[in-house]
Amino acid sequence: MAEAGQRGALRSVLASHNFRRLYSTRLAGQFGDGLLQSALATFVLFSPERQPDAVRVAAAFAILLLPYSFIGPFAGVLLDRWRRRNVLVRANLLKALLTIPIIVVVGAGQADLILGFFVLTVLGVGRFILAGLSASMPHVVSGRELITGNALAPTSGTIAVGVGGIIGVGIRAAAGGGDTGSQVVLVAALVSFAVAGFIATRMAVDALGPERGAPVDTFAKVAHGLVLGARTLRDQLPARNIMVTIIANRFAFGVLTAGALLLVRGSFHPVSDADAALGDFVLATAGAAVGAFFGAVVTPRMTRTIGIGRWVSIVIAQGAVIGFGLLVATALQPRLITLVAGATSIGLTGQSVKVCADTVLQRSIPDDRLGRVFALFDMIVNVALVTGITITAFASPISGQFTIGYALCAVLLLLTSWWYARSTRSAVQQG
Repeated sequence: MAEAGQRGALRSVLASHNFRRLYSTRLAGQFGDGLLQSALATFVLFSPERQPDAVRVAAAFAILLLPYSFIGPFAGVLLDRWRRRNVLVRANLLKALLTIPIIVVVGAGQADLILGFFVLTVLGVGRFILAGLSASMPHVVSGRELITGNALAPTSGTIAVGVGGIIGVGIRAAAGGGDTGSQVVLVAALVSFAVAGFIATRMAVDALGPERGAPVDTFAKVAHGLVLGARTLRDQLPARNIMVTIIANRFAFGVLTAGALLLVRGSFHPVSDADAALGDFVLATAGAAVGAFFGAVVTPRMTRTIGIGRWVSIVIAQGAVIGFGLLVATALQPRLITLVAGATSIGLTGQSVKVCADTVLQRSIPDDRLGRVFALFDMIVNVALVTGITITAFASPISGQFTIGYALCAVLLLLTSWWYARSTRSAVQQG
């Protein structure tokens, strides 16, 4: 019966023309993100002549993941003022244009500040787009279908990034590898961004909100809006609590990301064998994507059956015991199978919590503040992710056999699971 209800909810979501177009915009754009990230990872981190160290690892991931931290607060307020459909069109086309100088710099073989600047700019615009996609979701699905939409769209986007990354590795190899191969992948990313912008034009200008009549902001009002978004998160207890859980989870995923990179380059293969290390890292990434897919599939059903609070607590505990247990085992005896299995478990945890967090925020935050809250949300979780990566890059040996770090991360997740279960029960009793 529950399965029939889930299939019915999925059919209802997919019946919305605007949802399908929003969904397609996300898939095309995030597939391009995967291609872009694949090209940059092979250029900077998996190149035999550019061997990784702690600074290079931390800097590379900070450039890939932190751009929204600089523009997020202002972008959120703008998402509550600008037509979100127009944002999706113009921002995707801007990403395509800004990819051109990256292609030029990679062709010159320069992994320097110029490359970092353009990558930060492109990915910063990308984070703006993702916040706009999340804020737009309640305008294309509503009611009980909202959690199904949140399970399907962001998870599919995550999978699209992974697929783009894997295909990018294949394209680079087919193009002969090296910097020329990376350029070919970047051209494919440019085309994907342009396609995403075109798909977004298929929606009406007002289809994604925000509501009409909003005043034009000054910079002072933008700063005020940032404070308002922070106060909204603080005052809404369900939103505040779910934020704590996802911060812990994103930190843990950062530990996994840096740990997996160091393990495949320092323990699984000689440092000079970058191609073999890249292949193993792609498999670990694919494992995390598969886990994310299963998390998206089971989360709507489980939350309807046992509630968001219980499911979040269970799935976080699962990631601590199974996911990081397997990562500890990999550190003690490096084997690809345990690394991939651990990444799958942690991916399931991360996506399950993300689906629930999106739904809690959308249900508890007024629409006129939703854009700035999602912008703050993305900023905070990306800082947590990069913090996990940076700590691991500097604290772990270059081999990635960071046993104590992985064990401490498991303890952190277990404490988070216990706290969230307790806080959710207290909120229900007080309500």
